[in-house]
Amino acid sequence: MFDNLREDWQTHDKQLLRQGLWVMAVYRFGRWRYKIRARWIRAPFSGIYKLLRLICEILTGIELPCEAVVGRRFRIDHFGGIVISGDAVFGDDCVVRNGVTVGLRYTGKSGSPVIGSRVDIGAGAKILGSIRVGDDVAIGANAVVLIDVPPNSIAVGVPARVLPRRPKTNQSDAEDR
Repeated sequence: MFDNLREDWQTHDKQLLRQGLWVMAVYRFGRWRYKIRARWIRAPFSGIYKLLRLICEILTGIELPCEAVVGRRFRIDHFGGIVISGDAVFGDDCVVRNGVTVGLRYTGKSGSPVIGSRVDIGAGAKILGSIRVGDDVAIGANAVVLIDVPPNSIAVGVPARVLPRRPKTNQSDAEDR
């Protein structure tokens, strides 16, 4: 837990007032308490977690239950209106901005997205249903993603269209043209 918190501290630019850092600290605490095997010892920690989570949701507008699986260096760039389902899965080095929803497509049907590593999710994006988003993907602002997104792609629009990501060019290559 403490190694992850150190990385979260660095990921959020070592700024104590970043709401994303608060949410990640409560999330990591919630995950850590599951490692306590004895139920009677875990119970008070569970109560503390539930209270901290409620306070955090009220103050930040970010819902990130500890049942979701979040990789290392998860960054919540802008707070407010973020809802992540309890059965969503994120890889490492993901970025989430304000207004993002990652969760179920239909009420009563299980299946939340599995999101790869190094995924950048733009403000207001909705990623819904039992889909997979590959590594190194950019989800555009306000995109509604309802289909699988392959690695090295960009998803934009409503409903989202998947486009291949252009390879990065060097500054010197552009000057030569």
